[in-house]
Amino acid sequence: MVLRAWAEDITAPIERVTAALSRLRDDPTALGPDALDDEGWVALLGASGTRLEELCELADTVRARVTDPDAVTFVVNRNLDTGVAARLISDERRPGEPALAELVGEAVELGATEICMQGPLPADRPATDYVRLVAEITDAAAGLHLHAYRAAEIADGAVRTGVPIVEHLRRLRAAGLGSIPGTAAQILDDSVRGFLSPTGSAPAREWIEVIEAAHGVGLFSTATIVYGHVETPEHQVAHLRTLLGIQRRTGGLSELILMPMVASNTPPHLTAAATSTASQRETRALHAVARLMSVGLIDHVQVAWTKLDPDTVDLLLRGGADDIGGLLLDGRLMPDAGPEVGRVLDADTLVAIAERAGRTPRQRTTRYAEPEAHRLLPIPQVRS
Repeated sequence: MVLRAWAEDITAPIERVTAALSRLRDDPTALGPDALDDEGWVALLGASGTRLEELCELADTVRARVTDPDAVTFVVNRNLDTGVAARLISDERRPGEPALAELVGEAVELGATEICMQGPLPADRPATDYVRLVAEITDAAAGLHLHAYRAAEIADGAVRTGVPIVEHLRRLRAAGLGSIPGTAAQILDDSVRGFLSPTGSAPAREWIEVIEAAHGVGLFSTATIVYGHVETPEHQVAHLRTLLGIQRRTGGLSELILMPMVASNTPPHLTAAATSTASQRETRALHAVARLMSVGLIDHVQVAWTKLDPDTVDLLLRGGADDIGGLLLDGRLMPDAGPEVGRVLDADTLVAIAERAGRTPRQRTTRYAEPEAHRLLPIPQVRS
């Protein structure tokens, strides 16, 4: 499969888009990955103009059918970097730095129900710290959900501790791990992965094996796609089919998060070529297609609000997406302990986003359940 020029906006002939939309409208109850063949889904990814609006309207109708039609959901969480967290439980903690348990306690005091921790454990730390960090965080606050370690970090932990991946996952779960992020999936095609990371990209097979192994030991995970670089619409459809195949086998995917490639996560060897990102048209079409393909398999489509401009966020919440993700609390003790520092979503902004979508913000847990009453944040009412 050929690669595209970086973030080239690829539209489809009107007649192909119209034909695909007609097939979906003919039987609106038969949505899901098998409702169209690959050519049909690829055509919809190229929708533009009035046909793009029709596609997004259909996706939002489906969103209202499979999720709470009146809500924009969110989780209250705090990000941590694994390397920083490891330093905070060691004798290398710098003067004035809080202990890890203090950071966790502060996050809970601010309303967090989830800690999200990602990043490799530094090579000079004992491999057992992968499990120790899970225990330290979950022991610091009763009822807190820990969402931690990407597939590559889980594989690294297994190799460094000398145990199979399944055994390492069992140890993490026994220590308190609740779920794992499905990030670093990029595009599950080895030609694309090799182009993005020619010296360090794990094969797609490894990501799939780790995710399915996690589901097998009782953990759940998110699912992601990183788009808007050299992958083609055909790659995007194949990636979504792979994710939905995992879901059919395991049922362990809680949500689908679609993230454009942006300057901050472009590999260094590609920065000169990466002069643009996915168009708003492509972003809207991909979110809509993801919603329609995932019917009956993954209920929740999340907007990656930190990587998109506000106007696009608004359009996506009216075009098939139901969730805004995490508030990403920084706290005061050590605000730079996690990635995306300074990108906190405050209550007033959250309410305004939901209001523009014609919906109401509703807090959820990581697993999309309703939090305990004492953990609910006070959220201003949306104006009628």
